[in-house]
Amino acid sequence: MGRTNPTYRDAIRGIEAEWEPMGRALRREYRTDFDRLFDRARNFADAAGHANPPDPGRAFLLSLLLAHEVELRRLSARVAELENAVDEPAENGDP
Repeated sequence: MGRTNPTYRDAIRGIEAEWEPMGRALRREYRTDFDRLFDRARNFADAAGHANPPDPGRAFLLSLLLAHEVELRRLSARVAELENAVDEPAENGDP
């Protein structure tokens, strides 16, 4: 039997095609960021496709939120690492 819903990857392609006029209208400096949104959503395509949501647009937004949460966690860990590196010499009595 076939699927009753298009695949999530197909839905992402459709959403990307729908918003392509906006992408073309963006300033060049923002175009890469716009394209990266769709790349990030595709990173979670397996999980979102497994959920087989009736509204793939909501799955797309949740994928973007998850991608941003992952990046926020990564950056927070990096900031904490750098703060520890800055604090360590002061604790050891080094200038």
